[in-house]
Order: sequence, then structure tokens, then C-alpha cells
Amino acid sequence: MENEKNIRAYGAWIAVCIIWGTTYLAIRIGVKDLPPALFAGLRWLIAGPILMLILWSRGYKLPRKKDLAHLAVVGIFLLGIGNGLVVFSEQFLPSGLTALLITTVPFWIVAIESFMPHGTRMNLFTAGGILAGFLGIILIYGNDWSSLLKTENLEGIIGLMLAVIGWSIGSVYSKYKKVDVHPLMGAAVEMVIAGIVLLLAALFLGEFSNFNFTPDGFYAFVYLIIIGSLLGYASYIYAIAHLPVSFVSTYAYINPIIALFLGWIILNETISMNIILATLIILAGVMMVKKGSGSTKLNSISINKKEK
Repeated sequence: MENEKNIRAYGAWIAVCIIWGTTYLAIRIGVKDLPPALFAGLRWLIAGPILMLILWSRGYKLPRKKDLAHLAVVGIFLLGIGNGLVVFSEQFLPSGLTALLITTVPFWIVAIESFMPHGTRMNLFTAGGILAGFLGIILIYGNDWSSLLKTENLEGIIGLMLAVIGWSIGSVYSKYKKVDVHPLMGAAVEMVIAGIVLLLAALFLGEFSNFNFTPDGFYAFVYLIIIGSLLGYASYIYAIAHLPVSFVSTYAYINPIIALFLGWIILNETISMNIILATLIILAGVMMVKKGSGSTKLNSISINKKEK
């Protein structure tokens, strides 16, 4: 049973790596039609009830009142701050540069988690894997670093770094604050809460007067609801519920690779030797983080046994 759960968890992680590699472009297209808080809020407020209804019809229980506060914290940090500010930032940044900056997520997660009482401690494998992943991304997007110095990108960069911090805090909180509800039902409730918060922000900012959908924006919006939210976010919540959060966070290194290979397959963009080499380095880094996370887990189990 535990083995089957692990297989599903790794499958969920792979889904996140692939799905979220495609969403940066969809967000970039969609935010041209709708202002950011309205765009993000509508996405989650539509996806959440759909997922909740599907799960409820299959016999999954709704969360108890005592769990709502914890789910609200996760939803606001992950989707309200994390995703909301990514959408805001893509008004100013190209999707490629956004994917590059998102690769700092594993650094923040490992740093935050190391302060938790039973969190994953940094070790040579974890640190080496994170460094390898970051070096691989630099090899792929090395020329884009000059974009960080452009004044017109400043708002987007600040927004994106706040998004990364918010996402990392929400991820670690979700891992260590257990709730008595299935992870997928919890994800659905988080979507609803974040959607309400973002729409209230949109109302406060006067964004509703700018509601305007083009065909491209509408298709991007539907794609983000079905693929990015219902499949992607639900998979992420399931993965961090059953796997070390430091390992799950390495999705941030895989997403840019997926984006590049999609460009190669769909748009006939060039794949250079640099990209192939970087891909191998990043995948090696992911395996190092997985090994480091596993060895830390074993060490903590041994310590707990000794304490008993």
C-alpha cells in the first residue's frame, strides 16, 4: 500500500514538472487580456469548486472547521501570494525569464525547512544537487541574466521574488501542518479561498472595469483552469503530502527544460549542445536532492528511535 502511494506521489511530481513547464506561456498570453488579480482569482475560483464537486461525488469528505484556518494559510501563501504575484510579474517579464527566476524556489524551501523542528536538514547531497540544478539553469538561460539589470523589469523581478518566498513558505507550512482531510480536497478548498482573496484584491484595485477576453486569452484561461489548476496544483499538493518537500521543489528546475523542449517540438526552435548538457546536469542535481532528502529522513528516524 505504501509502495503504491509512493508511485502515485512520484507520478504527481512528474505531472507538476511537465504541466507547470507549459503554464508560463499561458499566463503570459492571458494577462494581456485580464488584469493580474482578476485573472488569477477567476482561475482559482472556477477550478476549486469543480475539483471539490468531483471529489465530493466520489465520497471524499469536506474539511472540518478546525482545518479551515490551516488550509486558508496554505491557499493564501501558495496561490494568493505565490501564483498571484507570478501573474502580476508576467506583465513585465518574458515567460523564459520568469521560469529562470522561479528556479530559486528550492533554495528558499530548503532554507525555511531547515529551521523546522523535524525538517529536512541541509547535507552535501542536497546542497550539491541544488547547486547543480542552478548551474544547469544558468547554462540554459545565461544570456537572460542581463535582463535583470533593465529598469523596466524591476517591478516584475520584485514581484516574482516575493512570489517565490510566499510559495516556499506555503509549501513548507503545508508539509508540516497536517490537516484531517484528503490532500486533493484540501487543495480544492485552498483554491476557493485564494480565489476569493484575489477577487477582493481585484475589486479593491478597480480591475473589474478592464474585463476583456480575446480568443487567445480565453483559451489560455481555460487551459490554466483544467491543466494548470485541476491537474497541476492538485498534483503538487499530493506530492508534497507524501514526498520530501525539498525533492518536490526541484520541479522548478525541470519546468524550463520542458518549456524549451516544447518550443523545439512545436515551434521548431533550436536545441543546442548547451541545452542537452544543462539538462543532464539538472537531472543529476534532482537525483542528488532525492538521495540527500532520503538520507536525512533515515537519520531523523534513527534519532527518533534513540529518543524513545
